[in-house]
Amino acid sequence: MTQAPRPIGEMLRDWRQRRRFSQMDLALEAEISTRHLSFLETGRSQPSRDMVLHLAEMLEVPLRDRNGLLIAAGYAPVFGERGLDDPDLAAARRAIDTVLTAHDPFPALAVDRHWTLVAANAALAPLMAGVEEASLLAGAVNVLRLSLHPGGLAPRILNLPEWRAHILARLRRQIDVSGDGVLKDLMEELAAYPAPKDRVSQVVREEEHGGVFVPIRMASPLGDLAMFSTTTVFGTPVDITLSELAIEAFFPADAQTGQIFRDLAAARTA
Repeated sequence: MTQAPRPIGEMLRDWRQRRRFSQMDLALEAEISTRHLSFLETGRSQPSRDMVLHLAEMLEVPLRDRNGLLIAAGYAPVFGERGLDDPDLAAARRAIDTVLTAHDPFPALAVDRHWTLVAANAALAPLMAGVEEASLLAGAVNVLRLSLHPGGLAPRILNLPEWRAHILARLRRQIDVSGDGVLKDLMEELAAYPAPKDRVSQVVREEEHGGVFVPIRMASPLGDLAMFSTTTVFGTPVDITLSELAIEAFFPADAQTGQIFRDLAAARTA
């Protein structure tokens, strides 16, 4: 049975509450009256196309969901969605490849909104080699599933309790912001993976990194690795695909890790 579309007013109210705005807060931000906003949310007034886009901007609604708001209000969507191989996104794809390549010899990867691997540089491959559960690397690779699955990278992560808590907290914040059902299902799956009970956790010491980031520590044949990551997103996207892309770049957290990655890069080019 096809589910009836939700009223635009109800959807606007849900996004306002997700952002923890009162009606007065949003009305002030949008420079409209609380009475008008109340009428929009209850369905007593119908928003114009420009008002839908204006409120969505104030609420920082993702572009994909802005299209959904427009459709609910009876308007055509305005934000396109193209594949990265589309000629119109050629410049963006070159920018992604440039960032990934320039980050070598350290690992970097691009993911979509569901943490599906879109692209990666050559330095990532050694980290993924030897994964026990081959299905994790087949088809669309979800990097969070790969990292926490007991048949994936989890057995190699030396500080798995800390890294697992960090990943789940980050995913929980993403769900709070987006309300994405796919991410909710992923969160339930990852949280259900068995946590290690027979491994002594290598707790990150505050004095080691100043308490400013949580590194991931991994065992490798060449020695233990310690890395931290940064995230890069497109600053002014008007295409859904670009708005949902993120580049995760990993940096060595100690001198040994930096040297291991440089040695691996030298071996690749020898």
